[in-house]
Amino acid sequence: MPLSPLTLPHLQLGAATATSCLGAGLDAQLQALRNGRSGLSPCSFDTVDLPTWVGEIAGVDDVRLPPELAAFDCRNNRLAELALQQDDFIQAVQAAISRHGAQRVGVVLGTSTSGILQTELAYRERDASGALPVSYHYAQTHNTFSLAAYVRARFGLLGPAMVVSSACSSSAKVFGNAQRMIAAGLIDCALVGGVDSLCLTTLYGFNSLELLSTQPCRPFDAQRHGLSIGEAAAFVLLEAAPARPADDAVLLLGVGESSDAYHMSSPHPDGLGARSAMQAALAQAGLQADEIDYINLHGTATPSNDNAEGRAVGALFGPTTPCSSTKGATGHTLGAAGGLEAVFSLLALRHGVLPGGVGATALDPAIASVAPLNYLLEARPSAPRRVLSNSFGFGGTNCSLVLARGDAQ
Repeated sequence: MPLSPLTLPHLQLGAATATSCLGAGLDAQLQALRNGRSGLSPCSFDTVDLPTWVGEIAGVDDVRLPPELAAFDCRNNRLAELALQQDDFIQAVQAAISRHGAQRVGVVLGTSTSGILQTELAYRERDASGALPVSYHYAQTHNTFSLAAYVRARFGLLGPAMVVSSACSSSAKVFGNAQRMIAAGLIDCALVGGVDSLCLTTLYGFNSLELLSTQPCRPFDAQRHGLSIGEAAAFVLLEAAPARPADDAVLLLGVGESSDAYHMSSPHPDGLGARSAMQAALAQAGLQADEIDYINLHGTATPSNDNAEGRAVGALFGPTTPCSSTKGATGHTLGAAGGLEAVFSLLALRHGVLPGGVGATALDPAIASVAPLNYLLEARPSAPRRVLSNSFGFGGTNCSLVLARGDAQ
């Protein structure tokens, strides 16, 4: 017999936290978004010698993991720990465990770099025979699953755990994975999000692709020169939404995913994969395009990505829906971008602000001529009820999320 399709539930975003170059915790993110402040600075990370700007987070190297988890010590897990300590998130996870049981709370996180910096550092310490230092633990650091293993051990969780590594859509796609796990009855609650940290491989890799900007990135601006790499950690607790959510509750209404496989690193020039993901998210949410009040664009500040996304958004939403990219404030946080920008969307819904495109002074005429977007150059007080957040990765791994206030239902 064929399997019956899952009825995918609306989920409620409960406790949330985020840490980026804008600061640690939700309040720091909100104030920076309201004020149009960027956290980017000239790159002085480790031994990197590149004329670029990065979104480096202060104090990560000072973080200490719990002694019993010392084998997990690396920049990525220290950044995860720093974020977990904000906004009473640890207490919220413990409360979720009390409600549901440790075996009914899943961990679904995204990353692209994981702890690769730890491997880079270990290679500097090889002995005369080329052996890596005995203090190096690949499985707990560089290994992509390290992030979920650390968070799971940190809280003593016993439910399913997985890591999504689909480039820049990684920590957006985790919302879809969690939604399906809850619908299938595997778990009652999911700890979702993503963490990516700076490393030499990422910085020199994007430089080799000639994608790094020598100035702070300016998504969708006519004078943009490429992207700025950032680092971030964001976490959210997801549970099934109650039949009558509170007016200020934030719900996940729709997840849209596509894989266009147009090119290893470039999107389809007309943004066909991006458009497919947005349409799928709207369809699952049961919404029309004109019911979206704000779009958090993927907006990397590279010419091809912004052009393609602009075409896709313009074709679906036209010239009226407010939109912007927040990467001018944080840089592109890669595997953490989807989670971080989902939290930014949550802040927009809870606190009545539409973020502006930090760094941009005018929408690129080449985009405006084919897609006259309502691109916000400055933050605007508003009261959005439904927002869409885009995350598009290398290879055409695309994901769009629709979030809404409880009183929008």
